[in-house]
Order: sequence, then structure tokens, then C-alpha cells
Amino acid sequence: MGEWALVAYVTMGRSGLKVSRACLGAMMFGLGPDARCGEGEAVRMIDAFLDAGHNFIDTADIYNAGQSEEVVGRAVKNRRDSVVLATKAWNPQGPGPNDRGLSRLHLTRALEASLRRLDTDYIDLYQCHAPDSDTPIDETMATLDGFVRSGKVRYLGCSNFSGSQIVDAQWAAQRTGGTPLVSLQPPYSLLARGIESDVLPACGRHGLGTLVYSPLGGGVLTGKYRRGSAPAADTRFARASLLTVQGIPSWHLDIAEKVSEIAGDLETTPTAVALAWVLGRRHVTSVIIGPRTFEQYEQNMIGFELQLPDEAVGALNAVSKVPN
Repeated sequence: MGEWALVAYVTMGRSGLKVSRACLGAMMFGLGPDARCGEGEAVRMIDAFLDAGHNFIDTADIYNAGQSEEVVGRAVKNRRDSVVLATKAWNPQGPGPNDRGLSRLHLTRALEASLRRLDTDYIDLYQCHAPDSDTPIDETMATLDGFVRSGKVRYLGCSNFSGSQIVDAQWAAQRTGGTPLVSLQPPYSLLARGIESDVLPACGRHGLGTLVYSPLGGGVLTGKYRRGSAPAADTRFARASLLTVQGIPSWHLDIAEKVSEIAGDLETTPTAVALAWVLGRRHVTSVIIGPRTFEQYEQNMIGFELQLPDEAVGALNAVSKVPN
């Protein structure tokens, strides 16, 4: 009980769904020798995460061709009711024209496939992975409402929607007397603050909590990339065969250097500082971490215990401010 008492829970948007502020992202999880994070390491992380009292896990049907859902489903099978399980649909699941998007046909097929892979009767948070300009939003929202009414889905969310697309979706739900969205999953970090001007306020006005991803800016904010240096082995830039960090915008490196400087002053890690900054931002409900190893998982979790001093927050806000 002591460990559970340390975990902070918040409600997701205008709903009664309580989630931990840390969300374990399962994008890296897979099966077989080619998986970025094999099942054994993934289960180790999932067990540690849930044992510590956190309850929120996010995956998608596209992650490692569905293998991520399989791994997560097996890992949480024996304590399914204590887990808030989120997954997403939109991406291609086959070569046909109806094998993608947010149409009634594709979403119905995608939901049934996700339920099979996750080996569960219901999904707590079912999310549109991206908007679909080819499908009327009324059709999408009516379809999702049907999933809720059937008991196969508990809550609805979206990912990568703009402010206007959020409004359109909520209006469509209202017009049909259906179930509204309660969450948005957008990218957000010191390197990507564009959602602050329009998207985050729209979420606040229309009852959506935010489940933000890529809080470490693709690894740039962890301190692993430095000007004039070759990227370390097994980093994203090394795997892309870039000899230096010249592919990273200079202003991104300026921000990363400030993060590292503050981390040194606080005797912590750049990873922890970058995560703590995101966690402290207005309108942020939960933050997704996407570790590949158990060591990365442990490093990430430090950020959820760190309280940044006001002067550190001010310095980070200034260096990362989006130009007008």
C-alpha cells in the first residue's frame, strides 16, 4: 500500500477515468529476435510499472505489426481490471482501400483485431490514431459510440488532431447524442511546443485530457547528442547512419544544452529534467514514456518524482519559447 500511495492519479478530461500521470508506451515492444524490445524485457517493465502503482499503458495496432498488443495483452492478463489499457486505430492493416482510416468498416475490423491480440473483452481508451479526411467525422463518432454502447470500449480519444478537428469531433458527438472524446494524444516537449497556442486550449474548452508523447524530443533532450560529436552507438541518429549530429537543428541543441546544464545544477539527469518540465505544464494530464530497456525505464521514472525549481522552469521556458 505504501508504494501505491506515492502514485498520483488524475481524471482524464471530462470523465471519471482515473489514470496515473505516468503512462507506459509500448511502441518498442515486440516478439522475436528482431524486436527493439523483446517480450521478456517488456514484461519486466510492465510488471515493475504496475507493481509501483501506475495503471496506464498505451499501445496501437500498428506497433510492430500488432506484436505490441500481443505482448501487452499477455503481460496484463492476470490483473486486467487494475490496468487502464489504451490502444489506437487508423493505420494500414492490409493492402486494400478499406484497410485503413476511420470509416465504420475499418474501425470495426480494427477493434475486433485489437481485442483478439490483447486477449481482452474490452478496451478502456480507444483512440483514433490520426484524423481521416476521407471519412465524415459524424460516421467516425457514431461508430465509436456504438463500440461504447456495446461494452467493448469504455472511453474514446484521439491522437494528432488539430484544435478545429477536436471541435468538429465533439460537435459530431453532440449532434448524434453520442459519446464524446475525453483525451488527445499529441507530441509535446521542450522541442515541440506548437500545441500550446491552439490545441491545448481547445482540449481544455471541450473536455479532453492530454496524453502527451515524445516528451524527450526523440532522445535529443537526454543529453546523448552533442555538437561536433559522433552519435553514440544504438541511438536513433547512429541507426540512421549519420556521422554527426548535424541533422539536428541548432536551436534544438541549444535547448538540450540548457537541459543538461540544469540537470547538472540539480544533480539529476537531463531525461528527468525534460520529463519534469512536461509534467508540470498546464493542461497535461499524463505523459507517455517509451523505453526500450529496463535501464531506460528506470531513468525515465525519476522524472516523475522531480520537482523543478521555479528558476529552472523559467530558464527552460525562455530557451524553448516558440517564436511569434
